[in-house]
Amino acid sequence: MIGLVENAGPLAIQGALFVSAFLSATLLPGSSEALLVALILQGGFDPVALTVVAAAGNTLGSLFNWACGRWLMDRSDARWFPVSERHLARAKRWFARFGLPSLLFSWLPVVGDALTLVAGVLGVRVLPFLLLVGAGKLARYAIVAATTAGALIG
Repeated sequence: MIGLVENAGPLAIQGALFVSAFLSATLLPGSSEALLVALILQGGFDPVALTVVAAAGNTLGSLFNWACGRWLMDRSDARWFPVSERHLARAKRWFARFGLPSLLFSWLPVVGDALTLVAGVLGVRVLPFLLLVGAGKLARYAIVAATTAGALIG
């Protein structure tokens, strides 16, 4: 990866982080946090800018889940549907118990993806969805970035 970073421009690197974060918000495998940490440790990149790019990509990936819930829920029994029935049921219980503020926890593995899908199923309006999900995602990436930057200093 170091060779790729040396040969790529900042826009390409931030684009790769954005795509990684977007895909990580869906049920596709990904580890945007690992890429964020690697880029911060590599140096030469603004950790704040990287954090914002990762949070934006991850939030938009969650918006994709919301759209799947909003428009594809009638196909939830299909093999290709992105959330298992078990995870969907768990997310529905979580959402029923905590309501809209539960979207602040959309960064959690597995249940977070399902939460964003359930928000679409339940017809959560897009603006509150984006504000809550974005705040949770930004907080998570900020903690990862700050911890990584702190390890470099300390």
